Amino acid sequence: MIYVFLANGFEECEALAPIDILRRAGFDVITVGVSGKTAVGAHDIPVICDITTDNLKFENLEAVVLPGGMPGTTNLENDKAVQKAIDYANKNHLLIGAICAAPSILGHGNYLNGKKATCFPGFEKDLFGATVTNASVVRDDNIITAKGAGVAFQFGFELLSYLKGEEIAENLKKQMMFK
Repeated sequence: MIYVFLANGFEECEALAPIDILRRAGFDVITVGVSGKTAVGAHDIPVICDITTDNLKFENLEAVVLPGGMPGTTNLENDKAVQKAIDYANKNHLLIGAICAAPSILGHGNYLNGKKATCFPGFEKDLFGATVTNASVVRDDNIITAKGAGVAFQFGFELLSYLKGEEIAENLKKQMMFK
């Protein structure tokens, strides 16, 4: 099971592209509403979430994904349930994915110490302890970070590659006509 947290102000592409990719690959991807059952994206697109943070369970959890966008990133970071999920994933060495501004949440929580990471330009100062790169998507151990909406599909495929292997990710890229 993979949790994708959606808070009001999230960047729609950064959430929905990875959700689509991971569901196509057979994962049980659960959208988690931080602000309630419906989260409204940064571009006023409402998404009805599968559950809210009141219903979090960590058994069978494989990954936590944090889309960026503003004020979505701030809303995620200020939520205690989201922080608890990140802590759980980190302590159990599960995949943690963050894109755009959301890697700043990992930086503020000291999850990036000694790791390579990337983010939306301007948030580099928040990636405490990380070696910041200019790459579009960066995987360092169990943490995957990405720059922003324009690389949302690459981010999704990197999450898939981590979870099911490069061959599965490459096959899905071909099926989806991604080059």
